Amino acid sequence: MAGQTPTPLQAAKAALRREIIQRRDALDASTRAAASARITDQILSLPCYQRARCVLAYASMGSEFDTTALLSHIMTEKKLALPTVDRTHRELQLFFISDLVRDLRPGVWGIREPHPDRCTPAQPDDIDLVLAPGVAFTRHGERLGYGAGYYDRLIARFAPRPAIVAAAFNAQIAPDVPVGTTDQPVDIVVTETAIYRR
Repeated sequence: MAGQTPTPLQAAKAALRREIIQRRDALDASTRAAASARITDQILSLPCYQRARCVLAYASMGSEFDTTALLSHIMTEKKLALPTVDRTHRELQLFFISDLVRDLRPGVWGIREPHPDRCTPAQPDDIDLVLAPGVAFTRHGERLGYGAGYYDRLIARFAPRPAIVAAAFNAQIAPDVPVGTTDQPVDIVVTETAIYRR
């Protein structure tokens, strides 16, 4: 909250977030592109991906793993859903996507989101696999997000819980990530050289 002193947990998360984003930003564009291609191939090979009928993913931004090729591939063989940020209720709303150009528009923080007037709403029980964004991860599935808690709250809403997969560069893997009671781990972390399972 503005004006409040951060707790030790919040301060530890903020420090690691700055460090990892700086490390990720330092990767040159060609390195990120090559790593993104390898990560995409690894995700497509996962049994939980191959079994899934509907995947919830996200449109990448900045120096993140580039989801563009993965989203295009998903749409050729499965249902694809993407989230929009509902800041009023502090939650993610899910929508099915059929066209990455026409169905998306810049949303909160400039992230491309589904256009609600063009897209059909999706429900949590439609989703078989979630590709969750994040800043840092451990080999055991702990996740450090961007700080607003949207994905932690979304994952907590699933019953039953689908497979939760994260894509990250090796530079985003940390020995430890500070976590609180509401932080949700991921089941699989896929990097350009490894697949880590919780």
